[in-house]
Amino acid sequence: MSVFKTFRRMALVGLISLPVSLGAMELKISTLYPDGTSAVNTLRAAGKQLAEETDGRVSIRVYAGGTMGDDRAVQRRIRIGQLHGQLAQAGAFASHYKDSQILNLPLSFRSLDEVDHVRETLDPVIRDGFEENGWVVFGPVDGGFAYLMTRNPVASVADLRRQKVWLPAGDSGSAMAAREFGVSPVVLNLGAVLTSLQTGTIDAFAAPAVPALTLQWYSRVNHYTDMPLLYTYGILALGKQHVARLSDADQATLRRVLGEAFAEMDRKERADNQRAMEALKAQGLEPVKPDDEQLAEWRKLANQATDRLVEGGEISAEMLERLNTLLDEYRGG
Repeated sequence: MSVFKTFRRMALVGLISLPVSLGAMELKISTLYPDGTSAVNTLRAAGKQLAEETDGRVSIRVYAGGTMGDDRAVQRRIRIGQLHGQLAQAGAFASHYKDSQILNLPLSFRSLDEVDHVRETLDPVIRDGFEENGWVVFGPVDGGFAYLMTRNPVASVADLRRQKVWLPAGDSGSAMAAREFGVSPVVLNLGAVLTSLQTGTIDAFAAPAVPALTLQWYSRVNHYTDMPLLYTYGILALGKQHVARLSDADQATLRRVLGEAFAEMDRKERADNQRAMEALKAQGLEPVKPDDEQLAEWRKLANQATDRLVEGGEISAEMLERLNTLLDEYRGG
């Protein structure tokens, strides 16, 4: 082989091995959050900072309001590289790391102080679990407690069984829990909820205050059951294969900038949820408080539902034990 051919081959190999980040990479992120929400604004501000700190090598484009489709469609697009990430409720990614549902178990938490105590330990565990399964995750971001909101008052489990309750499509954990409570839910995509409330296809749903307010669902119900049904949280998940295309230095900048942005978003969303709950009450949504006997039945069935989730492989026994240990620790034994 001539010297010329040898150098030409070396040059080609060198070109192939050049890091992609030498050219600009725009991270395309989809979310159901509408334009103008604090979550979308925070993400865009982080993208601007990221572009500045990487001299334009890494930037972010946000597709808000579900314009890229539902969770399944978005994750297909991420797999093939049309998109690079998604800002969504954590349940959208539960199939990739089932123990991430540990914060979403029914009636596990009684206060936000308990949530904060548990999250201090389990947040990094959840992030690491997702990364081991192919996702670089930022968050969790507080989604607030989901409350049962209904057209007719619901205080007892027997009351619940008389309602036409909405359940999100593709949420196997919630479906399993619903069966334990003796509920036959109406499974719908998110976009069909308001219309279904208007037509009477459903007359009850469980949701945090912010989506109930911003999506106008509250306008079709009259009551909320004054009992935190479950805690919700969101995450930004980027396909690990896409992040790996960046140089080590740009990956470090990405993780720092988005990590700081999502810590701030967590604080903002907590405050927004608390304000939204007050707004719902001001709109005339009436509280229905279970008595001690009714609450005991709710908790008994919630514990049974959690046991079924473990038996069905939705949550590991080890992760559940970690949660219970932290809750016992906070509650004093």
